[in-house]
Amino acid sequence: MKKKFLELYPVCKEKKSLVEVQVYLLIFPVATIFAKGYTVIQKRRIKRNEQIMRKIILASASPRRRELLAAAGVSFKVCPGNGEEHITGTDPEEAVKELSSQKAFSAVFPEAENGTVILGADTVVVYEGKILGKPKDEEDAVQTLKMLQGNTHQVYTGVTILENICGKWQKTSFAEKTDVTFYPVSEKEIRDYVKTKEPMDKAGSYGIQGLFGIYVKSISGEYSNVVGLPVGRLFYEAKKSGIELRWQE
Repeated sequence: MKKKFLELYPVCKEKKSLVEVQVYLLIFPVATIFAKGYTVIQKRRIKRNEQIMRKIILASASPRRRELLAAAGVSFKVCPGNGEEHITGTDPEEAVKELSSQKAFSAVFPEAENGTVILGADTVVVYEGKILGKPKDEEDAVQTLKMLQGNTHQVYTGVTILENICGKWQKTSFAEKTDVTFYPVSEKEIRDYVKTKEPMDKAGSYGIQGLFGIYVKSISGEYSNVVGLPVGRLFYEAKKSGIELRWQE
């Protein structure tokens, strides 16, 4: 009876076999953990390589947008479109989305790699419901700033994100609004500012990040939106679409 009982558990017949089992039980979990860890690392490396290979194109010649995007840690190329933008409506929010879409699609090229992302953006200043463009000349800039001083106006920036998925461009467009209030500003101060030529290429005839920034009493909304690109909203909308604009460890 005793012999038969032992035969039911042959692993206990020899001390050597028991040691082998104990070693196996010790090594197997460690090996499994190592294998899983290695797999995770490999997946992260693959994901990182995919994101590094993603081409991001900024379809804008604005130096301010380039600076904002670079400061956010995004690696990109600048490729302004050659097409002319046209507004077909009067609603500021729809207008900037339309303009940003036109800019983004004007930068589309047929040999774009899968995963390529194109960013288009356009900014307008609005006062009492009227869209204010860039000044025609210095006097136009003076009159615009005289109208804005001491009052609150709105800055709208439209952004379009295009992603090339297997040869088809998927579009996401949005608009961001920021309210800006100026302190009262004298005509002499306005004319001195206009003489610097700084406002001549800017919607609303001023740059909040420039010399006229000292007259800003308050803003309600994203600051970078007034500069020309709502970076926070851009990252949020891109993330919702599954697009990582930069790699983070």
